[in-house]
Amino acid sequence: QVQLVESGGGLVQAGGSLRLSCAASGRTFSTYAMGWFRQAPGKEREFVGAISWSGGRTFHADSVKGRFTISRDNAKNTVYLQMNSLKPEDTAVYYCAKDRTSRRLTAVRDMGPQDFDSWGQGTQVTVSS
Repeated sequence: QVQLVESGGGLVQAGGSLRLSCAASGRTFSTYAMGWFRQAPGKEREFVGAISWSGGRTFHADSVKGRFTISRDNAKNTVYLQMNSLKPEDTAVYYCAKDRTSRRLTAVRDMGPQDFDSWGQGTQVTVSS
């Protein structure tokens, strides 16, 4: 079972930046797409984006497109979420997740929560106005 550990969250002023990291255990990390989700208090979980297992394809939700960037370093078993131009509405707990399918052929833009089978514990991001 893969274990995922997020880090990098914190308190930042609007307009600031943070980079979240998600470190994965296991030797097969590089064969799975990875995703980022977030959940704000009282709101449903939101799919922030995903990156293919090779790193060659990414998807970012409209709410974060142009501000957030997902990347991965397979040598380090780590996926990142670079968040720039943060807004108060980005305040949430951010989770990374692992695809349940190895070497997925379908587009990451078509993925949803049901496609992920391992989740991290989450890291809090708070953006002050």
